Amino acid sequence: MSEYSSKATRGKMVGLVFSMQGAGLVVGPLIAAILLASGASNNLTWRLLLGFGAIPGLAVFYLRRQIHETPRFAMAGGAEEEAAAAIADATGKGSGAAPKGESTARHQQSVAEGYLKLLRNRRMLIWLIGTAGAWALLDFCYYGNSISQPEILKLLSPHASLLHNVLVQLAIVCVFAVPGYIVAVALMDKTGRKSIQMFGFFMMALMFLIIGLVPSVVKHAWPFLILYGISYFFTEFGPNMTTFIYPAELFPTDVRTTAHGISAGAGKMGAFAGAFLFPDFLAVTHGINRAMTIAGVVAVLGLLLTLAALPETKGKKP
Repeated sequence: MSEYSSKATRGKMVGLVFSMQGAGLVVGPLIAAILLASGASNNLTWRLLLGFGAIPGLAVFYLRRQIHETPRFAMAGGAEEEAAAAIADATGKGSGAAPKGESTARHQQSVAEGYLKLLRNRRMLIWLIGTAGAWALLDFCYYGNSISQPEILKLLSPHASLLHNVLVQLAIVCVFAVPGYIVAVALMDKTGRKSIQMFGFFMMALMFLIIGLVPSVVKHAWPFLILYGISYFFTEFGPNMTTFIYPAELFPTDVRTTAHGISAGAGKMGAFAGAFLFPDFLAVTHGINRAMTIAGVVAVLGLLLTLAALPETKGKKP
């Protein structure tokens, strides 16, 4: 999408792709709630949810075979006919005669050369540290909170049922997270990536630190849920969106997917660390306060890294 879009709408278009995560955040708890309300056991429910996850994966596997490689990539690999067909399909001005699916473009650059280009170019290396590091710090907070959310809600309301907590999760997503995606898409090409990412990290840090450093917040459900929900809004209208967009448009075509892959991989390492460590943070006395304080400090680091390492990409050529 970043290679098909114009510079004027690139943020919105890539953001719309990423916003489908929001649809998944709604559908997942909704199906879980339906299964639990119908009397399905907890053991069966999580297995069915895991299995349902194969459906969109299979859909992507099929649909990806029905579209052309991007014109930029095809041209760089000498597949001019394929590039022309992709442009014709995208603009509706031709039949797209070249076959879809697997690209015929053949690039001389080896995998190692792609990595070396990133490492040897000081400017791109700093960008890569910024995109990969910010994504890792964001995912530490995001997946640490998201995956441990049932435990957080259980500590907040020890006697609530699993169905009740799933419905609370769904409400948090619908009231706070989904509007965050919508506002991010609407403002991405007007406000810019850097300001949205920095402000998002700032608001995440502020909400987490208020919860973490004011013990009375976790003793009352509504103050906690409002502050926690606001953190979700500014995660979506903030670094959860922009960390996906940044590497997709910051790097040139010949290293774009390599840089994006490294950045996304770093994000999943951060997600692993958050998902692994948050249960330990929550297991101690005042566990919610401890977990949120740590998340707040990590969000501050994300803000500082964005400020130091990433440029604004709004309206610039890819």
